[in-house]
Parts: sequence; structure tokens; C-alpha cells
Amino acid sequence: MKTFLKKIFNYLNIEIKRKEFDIHQDGFISLKTDREIKGYVLLGNIIEPFLGEDGFTISNTHTHFYESVQIAKTFKELGFCVDVISYKNNKFIPERKYDIYFASRTNMQRIAELLPDDCIKIVHLDMAHWLFNNTAAMKRCLAIQNRRKVTLPLKSKIQEHNWAIEYADYATIKGNEFAQNTYKYAKKPIFRTNIPTYATYQFPGNKDYNGCRNNFVWFGSRGLIHKGLDLVLEAFAQMPEYNLTVCGPIDGEKEFVQAYYNELYRTKNINTIGWVDVESENFTRVMDNSIALVFPSCSEGGGGSVATCMQTGIIPIISYESAIDISDSYGILLKESSITEIQDAVRNISRKSSDTLKEMTYNSWKYARENHTREVFAEQLREVIVHILNTDSRIRNYKKS
Repeated sequence: MKTFLKKIFNYLNIEIKRKEFDIHQDGFISLKTDREIKGYVLLGNIIEPFLGEDGFTISNTHTHFYESVQIAKTFKELGFCVDVISYKNNKFIPERKYDIYFASRTNMQRIAELLPDDCIKIVHLDMAHWLFNNTAAMKRCLAIQNRRKVTLPLKSKIQEHNWAIEYADYATIKGNEFAQNTYKYAKKPIFRTNIPTYATYQFPGNKDYNGCRNNFVWFGSRGLIHKGLDLVLEAFAQMPEYNLTVCGPIDGEKEFVQAYYNELYRTKNINTIGWVDVESENFTRVMDNSIALVFPSCSEGGGGSVATCMQTGIIPIISYESAIDISDSYGILLKESSITEIQDAVRNISRKSSDTLKEMTYNSWKYARENHTREVFAEQLREVIVHILNTDSRIRNYKKS
């Protein structure tokens, strides 16, 4: 720790306020703007990207690493100095006067109560409301209990209770209308900033549509039940003529593996390969050899895995709750996410002509390129922040533009 602290942050005038700290409880990073100082922002988000030895280290395992860096960068470009803490930090006490508090998840309420009324509070919503999220996840577990006669634990997707939206003045959200509507009750201004993907890919112009029309993929992160892998496995186990490749952190959920071992590892048309790096040749190979993603999640704040697959020209077969906009021209939106509905959607896609499949994969790729990139996220985020700065009278030192 001490070694990298001596090297850390030669980038953008970053200074460390504490020499030894626990990242989530004591970490406090200060970023100075190189513009005329308009004010100070407290950012309570993902802190790990700011701790690289040679500047920002942005992991490709989740979009929130990039988002946190971009939020800080945007405020700096607008003339604000930014102090960064982890959203998990439950010890931090503000010592300076902040003009804006921009945070995600659980710490909004605690810190907002410590800040004056003239500090603008903005919550960055990266999940559907915890009440909807947790209820939907529990229902999925109960459904497995009824179908498989086994009780499985929910891994990682039960969201801690928080009242962030109630304590915020404004909100940004990465998901679509579904995710936004779970917060509608609070009657706060909510601005959409489309979830970005870590990488973009060239459209697969040489895809063999006849060769891959029966090949499908499930690609997701932690929370296998939450993201509907059980439903997809059961659907494909009954359809031996269609192939499924499973990509995700399967080994991290041992109880799930035990319950679905036969489907995961003993079913000929299901190939479980585990976690796949989105920048690897293996990822590109899987996507090139597949026609569609099947992803019946029960709740998302913006389906990052869906957007990532669409960047490769994959057709999305997803639930409404996956929080990505879907058109008939490039995908299928599941209404119930039942096993039967999933099977019908798979057959529907597989039976389409090669020309139709090519058109749908291109439309999927094009939509992702136009709506789910880092550039789009950065542009939308800046527009939202500038709008708030130009309309909220509490920011007195900001030059209206």
C-alpha cells in the first residue's frame, strides 16, 4: 500500500488526504480542477478506479468503474474540485462546504443529513428501486423452490435498504422507462444517462447465419437466479436441437451449481464456460458463433451485459425488467419470462431467414453503437449536470451558459 501511494496520481493534480486507509471506510481522494474554480463536489461512488499506481485503473468487469471516473472528470471540466469517497463509506464526515453531493446507493441519506440545504444532492441510480428489486428476486427463488423442490440463496442481488431518492434533489438513471418508473413515486426529476459498455466491436460482416441460427448464449454477472439463468437452463434442457453457451461467474454460486449441475455440465446442448473477459478472443468467438442472447432478468438498473452483447451484433431476447429498450427490428421482449415463452422466442429467432437475421443483428449492433457507448454516456451526463447548474439557483458562482 505505501509503495503505490508514493507513485499514485501524477494525473490531474490528485492528492491523497490520508496515507494509510481502508479503501471503503477511510479512502478520501481529492481531484483539483485545472479551470477557474466554480465550487466543490463530493462524489460518493466507486473509488477503486482512482487507486491505480499510474493514474486511473478502469476494470472491464463492470461499467460502474468507468462511470465513476467520468462523473469526476465531467465536474472537473466544468470547474469543480472533486472529493471522492466510496459509496460504502459509513464513517465520512464532511469537513468542507460542498456545492454538490453526487452519490449512488446507500450513503445518500446519511451524508445528505450532514450537508446544508444549499448543497445540491444528486443520486446516481444504478439499480431498480430496492423494494422492487428485492421483491422480484425473492419471487424468483420461491419459483425455483416450487419447480425444483430446493431452496437456493440469493447471491449479491439483494440490495441494502436505502432512501436515496427521497433525500436527493435530482437523480440520474442508467436504465430505461422500467427502471425509472420504480422511482416515479418520489416525484423527483430523473434524467436518463444510458448505460455505457466497456468496449465496442466491429459489425461481424462475415457471420454464418445458417451455421449459428441454432446457437444462443446467456451472458451475465453475479446473481444467477436474479438474471434468469435457471429459466434459460430449464428451457434449453427441453430443446436438444438448440445450443446454449453459458458465460458468467458460475463457480461463485455453489448451491446453484449443485441444483443445476445436470443442466450445466451433463446436458449435451449446453456448454458452460464460466466467466469470459469481454476483451478476449474467446468472448468474440462465442458471440460470432451465436445468434442471440437470452437474458430474462427480474430487475436491472440498465442491462450492461445486454448492451455489451448487442455491441457484437447479437440479437437480444430479454425481459422488460432488463431495462434496455428493445424494438421488433432487432430483438424480442419477453412479457412473462416463463420457460415456455423463452422456448417460443428461441424458436422464433432460429426460424427466421438468413437475410432477416442479418438485418436484425445489424440493427442491434447499430442501436448499441448509437446509444450505449462511453461517448454517449459522457455527453448525456454533461448535459444533465449543465442543466442542473443552469437552473438551480443554489449554484451562485457558476457562470450560466
